[in-house]
Amino acid sequence: AAAGILCYVGAYVFITYDDYDHFFEDVYTLIPAVIIIAVGTLLFIIGLIGCCATIRESRCGLATFVIILLLVFITEVVVVVLGYIYRAKVEDEVDHSIRKVYNGYNGTNPDAASRAIDYVQRQLRCCGIHNYSDWENTVWFKQTKNNSVPLSCCKAALSNCTGSLTRPMDLYSEGCEALVVKKLQEIMMYVIWAALAFAAIQV
Repeated sequence: AAAGILCYVGAYVFITYDDYDHFFEDVYTLIPAVIIIAVGTLLFIIGLIGCCATIRESRCGLATFVIILLLVFITEVVVVVLGYIYRAKVEDEVDHSIRKVYNGYNGTNPDAASRAIDYVQRQLRCCGIHNYSDWENTVWFKQTKNNSVPLSCCKAALSNCTGSLTRPMDLYSEGCEALVVKKLQEIMMYVIWAALAFAAIQV
């Protein structure tokens, strides 16, 4: 069960990170998730070794079981430390990359960056970097010349919203940067708490 939970947490981080990877360029952030999946797999193997050693009453098998369990504990501590390190870096990373992502928006679905922005704005119910007025400084806004922001800025409850800046009450007022940072930090905390929980159980 423990192995399955750890693998699930690691996989969840990978899947969720994929939706936000344009806003966070440091791929090393995924290292804790990779380690947590590896630990989950190792725990499954440890369980098998422990069962076999107990059944056969093998001293060598039990010693191997204890050593591997100790290595797993150390690895979980490393995951917690790395998790905190990368969690602290999230804000700087997002601040560094988000403006570039918004400037690269072209409004077409096949474009990965455009899809990422539309997804984030709909999912987190936000618009622009700090607020919807940030769109006025983007290349896309200047090229379209229609005084509108993407439809992903429109409040979900409104079916007749066109994204026009003449109707700001139809748009999400909160900017996306702070919400993306919060979401990425939450993702990292899942890894940290999972590693801490299983390290505490082992102690």
